[in-house]
Amino acid sequence: MIARVLVANRGEIARRVLRACRDLGIGTVAVHSDPDAGAPHVREADVAGRLPGASPAETYLSAGRLLAVARSAGADAVHPGYGFLSENADFARAVIDAGLTWIGPPPAAIAAMGSKIEAKKLMAAADVPVLPELDPAQVTGADFPLLVKASAGGGGRGMRIVRTPDGLPDAVAAARREAESAFGDPTVFCEPLLEGARHIEVQILADAHGTVWALGERECSIQRRHQKIVEEAPSPAVGPGLRAELCGAAASAARAIGYTGAGTVEFMLARDGRFFFLEVNTRLQVEHPVTECVYGVDLVRLQIEIAEGARLPDAVPEPRGHAVEVRLYAEDPALDWRPGSGALHTFEVPDVDAEFAVPASYGLRLDSGVESGGEIGVHYDPMLAKVIAWAPDRRAAARRLAAGLRGARVHGPATNRDLLVRILEEPGFLDGDTDTGYLDRIGLDVLAAPLAGEDAVRMSALAAALAGAAADRAAAPALGGLPSGWRNVRSQPQRRTFEGPSGTVTADYRLDRDGLVSGLCPGTSLVSAAPERVVLEHDGLRETFTVTTAGDSVYVDSRLGSVTFRAVPRFADPSSHIAPGSLLAPMPGTVVRVETEQGAAVTEGQTLVVLEAMKMEHRIAAPASGTVAELNVTAGRQVESGAVLAVIEEASAQ
Repeated sequence: MIARVLVANRGEIARRVLRACRDLGIGTVAVHSDPDAGAPHVREADVAGRLPGASPAETYLSAGRLLAVARSAGADAVHPGYGFLSENADFARAVIDAGLTWIGPPPAAIAAMGSKIEAKKLMAAADVPVLPELDPAQVTGADFPLLVKASAGGGGRGMRIVRTPDGLPDAVAAARREAESAFGDPTVFCEPLLEGARHIEVQILADAHGTVWALGERECSIQRRHQKIVEEAPSPAVGPGLRAELCGAAASAARAIGYTGAGTVEFMLARDGRFFFLEVNTRLQVEHPVTECVYGVDLVRLQIEIAEGARLPDAVPEPRGHAVEVRLYAEDPALDWRPGSGALHTFEVPDVDAEFAVPASYGLRLDSGVESGGEIGVHYDPMLAKVIAWAPDRRAAARRLAAGLRGARVHGPATNRDLLVRILEEPGFLDGDTDTGYLDRIGLDVLAAPLAGEDAVRMSALAAALAGAAADRAAAPALGGLPSGWRNVRSQPQRRTFEGPSGTVTADYRLDRDGLVSGLCPGTSLVSAAPERVVLEHDGLRETFTVTTAGDSVYVDSRLGSVTFRAVPRFADPSSHIAPGSLLAPMPGTVVRVETEQGAAVTEGQTLVVLEAMKMEHRIAAPASGTVAELNVTAGRQVESGAVLAVIEEASAQ
């Protein structure tokens, strides 16, 4: 029996494993990098070991340091979670060689599936349908469009779509760099791109006594940058016959490599109903909660029990209902999915029925790696949480999930929350019309549009101004109960200026005997105003606005949508002025390449600098056509968010 588990991971998956261990009465050991010293998973473990440093390579990817913590803490087992070293056969062997229990599949199975190239050969030999593998050096014009993929790892890293031959060299080079950085292996290959296909995967679970479960399918077709953002079980495109075929192929794949533990067999489902093997993820998947909800199982608990030698029952659990999961990221879809970092002032999701567990009945589940007052760093994936709705049917699950996301209060870096809500409410999604091209087909101009429209932004700005005035009066040393800006004789209105989602907005208002008068929101009356809560009436409807201030940021939440403002000071600091045409770093990161030089002529949208942050490459483009007047960075340099990378002198200004 396992007595103490070291969780070789961080964030929400570390918390998920810790909860399963607590339920089993097993002791726990957490590990943390220096930036994660105050993270929730560190506090929730019985004991925590420091991994000095910040980057993944020196912390969560350091097998030696992880095993040293395991020894010093007296752990007798290691759970790898997902990502990092979870699919590293050498780490699994090192854990076993150290006399510890590895809570995962055999190292040989991990190694067999660690190379997608070799995995496809093994699956073809087991009669599992596969797509042909193409050598990038031997691709012909007839092979396009195609997909460049990293042979090692996953998560969308080291992957590029290429539609024409002239784009292949750059795509292969970029994929190799990204794969080397993320997985330490630059090997890539190509395969045909299936247009309009669905991403379908089957959850497998196998014990050491020959029993293999195939717990139905999940659909994960809605992806950005080849990374899943919406997952569900079951798939709306899979009926009983196809489900039996998929589960049979997945079970064959598991038996072909002597698999034990939890894993996932991934397929592409073509429009004509044919399916093709993609890969086997030899670990727990991010989206495992939807399977847990529908099948009523605890996959982490089962992983641990299988590692202890337990047998699975012969009968596979029966499914019930439908579950949909979304991944809430600190990123801005409207700005090319730019990841965010910084303080997370508030993180609240209302009406959650269970955390890291299947709700007692249908309901809302939250698996989160963050909490209010935390910090979103730049070294790791920017996922904040997974929010899962389980309901009797698909539409009910989508509605419950959308409502939970709408009511969430997330104050800090920009998130993809509004995009997720729009997906869940989009008619095509509700009809089950999804594939891997869904986001491109519907368009980010539709899906990434803020939930708060122009009228909502104006009313939110007025609420922010009134809340700010109420806070000023509450802090006043004398006559604090006097209404802010009240005049017995009419005078000029009170004004507060904010930078909002679409530019500058000035909230003007006057409070006199006639009540509230505002040019920004004519016909709006004030019901009540407090520093954190404002109630306005407009068109006969009372709207409540919750206002939170953090520094110069003001967050306003209401049923109309959440709006973030930056308060503009009445008197600007001259030292904060930025030269026109400045190209600013959107996030902290490392300069990978500089694709221009000082004095060069550039065009609007041309890539000038490539940054690496959060394990991905981000292209920084010229904001306008002109000449590079200043170039302040070179390859390899670390930059902070807001650093001036270059200055473009616009052509019209020359």
